[in-house]
Amino acid sequence: MGVDIGDIVESRVIKFSDLKGRVVAIDAYNSLYQFLSIIRQPDGTPLMDSRGRVTSHLSGLLYRTSNYMAEGIKPVYVFDGRPPDLKMRTIEERMEIRRRAREEWEKARELGDEELARMKAQQASYLTKEMVSDAKKLLDLMGVPWVQAPSEGEAQAAYMTTRGDAYASASQDFDSLLFGAVNLVRNMAITGRRKLPRKRVYVEVKPELINLNEVLKNLGITREQLVDIGILVGTDYNPGVKGIGPKTALKLIKKYGTLEKVMEARGIEIPHYEEIREIFLNPPVTDSYSLVWKDVDETALIEFMCGEHDFSEERVKSAIEKMKSFRSVREQKSLDAWF
Repeated sequence: MGVDIGDIVESRVIKFSDLKGRVVAIDAYNSLYQFLSIIRQPDGTPLMDSRGRVTSHLSGLLYRTSNYMAEGIKPVYVFDGRPPDLKMRTIEERMEIRRRAREEWEKARELGDEELARMKAQQASYLTKEMVSDAKKLLDLMGVPWVQAPSEGEAQAAYMTTRGDAYASASQDFDSLLFGAVNLVRNMAITGRRKLPRKRVYVEVKPELINLNEVLKNLGITREQLVDIGILVGTDYNPGVKGIGPKTALKLIKKYGTLEKVMEARGIEIPHYEEIREIFLNPPVTDSYSLVWKDVDETALIEFMCGEHDFSEERVKSAIEKMKSFRSVREQKSLDAWF
């Protein structure tokens, strides 16, 4: 979801190796939903342990994060807190979409249409409190830090980039730019060969880097004006103005300067626009976090993933070996402190 401004934002393809030694603040919910969506059986059924508990999110979190660490990336996951009241409409709409998708998934499975079943299953993905709790426990066992945001995780991750505590925020949503992320990395959780829905076509998805200052310079606008563009197009807090896409919104903001003047000139009313603007420009964030990467707890991790959730011990040990190679990246920072 988020704000759809991709048509006016330029990005450049990068490799994971380009992020070596960098701290990347990852939108945890965004990534976990991606894992739940793509890590499934052919008919859309998610991975589950012998007790029927969904484990797709744990699979993605373990193997993808260990790959980050093997590349020398310093991941920190940021979890959502209480959403702004204005987001409740969007949350309710998403819940209804997932409910309908689940019904359609079950019908497609009955008809034996695996392609449709998988697509609908992806749309039906949802996170439970237990899944989030298990994800945090897994990160603890991996020695990877995580931050509990007071409200929007994307806002917290963006704030961490402005403090210099993280090089980039990682999310699929362009909202991170409106929240002020210095750099945004997209496609971290879904990098690789992916099949297009309902087509016999595969595409290679690669990570992309977007720099906020470059975006603003190229567009000839300020961050405040970017937020106004987002409000015109539509955000998680408002539906946007019918008929106005990102390119039109850009032209209007550049012509009139502010959202208020656009609304006055076009006879538009956008409820709560000042509150929405405030959410992006001054969101609730916290300084109470510690970014410390620790050694993986091998015994406890194997027990949690293999003993409790039935993962392959061979594959888990392979991920652990990747995490061990990360130690040199941690030690490098301590050596740098001497110079």
